[in-house]
Amino acid sequence: MVQSQGGFATVLHKGEREAGTLILLTIQRNENAMVWERMPQLDGGRPFNVAKRENTEKPQEISEYLARRQSQDPDIWILELDIADAERFIASLPY
Repeated sequence: MVQSQGGFATVLHKGEREAGTLILLTIQRNENAMVWERMPQLDGGRPFNVAKRENTEKPQEISEYLARRQSQDPDIWILELDIADAERFIASLPY
């Protein structure tokens, strides 16, 4: 889906095939990094929500957050998506 919209995706960390949590790191031309995680809702849905936004004064916070989540959950999947209009793309994903 990312490639069809002119973007690029890569797996940063491979987790448990059947049960691993999915985290998406979106960037646009190496800027505006955002970490998205699926969050359970009262209606049973699990949409992606922004868990962390890039702080230009502390750019290491994103990698620290991802490392901390990986150490908390070794089954986690982390995908990096370099795509324009990440919010619109994420909103189009099924949940």
